[in-house]
Amino acid sequence: MTIQFFAMILLAYLIGAIPFGFLIGKYHGRDIRREGSGNIGSTNVTRVIGKRAGQLCFVCDFVKGLLPVLAAWQLAPESELPLAVGAAAIVGHMYPLYLGFKGGKGVATAAGVGVALAPWALLTALAGWLIAFFATRIVSLASIVAAVMMPLTATVLYFSCGEPSVPIQLFFYAVGAVAILKHRSNIQRLLAGTEQKFVRSPRPGKEEK
Repeated sequence: MTIQFFAMILLAYLIGAIPFGFLIGKYHGRDIRREGSGNIGSTNVTRVIGKRAGQLCFVCDFVKGLLPVLAAWQLAPESELPLAVGAAAIVGHMYPLYLGFKGGKGVATAAGVGVALAPWALLTALAGWLIAFFATRIVSLASIVAAVMMPLTATVLYFSCGEPSVPIQLFFYAVGAVAILKHRSNIQRLLAGTEQKFVRSPRPGKEEK
């Protein structure tokens, strides 16, 4: 089983490392890393290419976090394998082998992992993200709010109904801390009042309908 565990973790990393935002950009003849914020995540895809492309990117990044964890639950539901697989998928997105280990911030992939591990905590974090985004139109701030709310909600749920487990809570705290660290440049701009609100970049030629 040890070999299977390591194989699952490696496979989760390789799946998580698939740079869907980059691939979608290439399909549209754009290098997403050289436009907008330069990030390969769904927000920048939306900003540079369009709403539908951004939605597709989010779904793909979300699923590559969700499916490996669900598979790990089926293989070893009583072990820590689902947590390890989830971490590997998130790390893969943040540091993809295919792009020289320069990836995104892992928000959509972490959301997929969160749904598999503790859906109610994820839904609460999503609600926080939506409120923060529509109040400010600043994606980074909304993502930071979600990164804080998810582990805190998991802890509240644990004391109220006994789930999710302590290892899952600790996992969420670790993921939240990493997500905030990945947003440190955004935090500096937020404190300086220079963080930009979400606005789609003008597209050359015909606009997407």
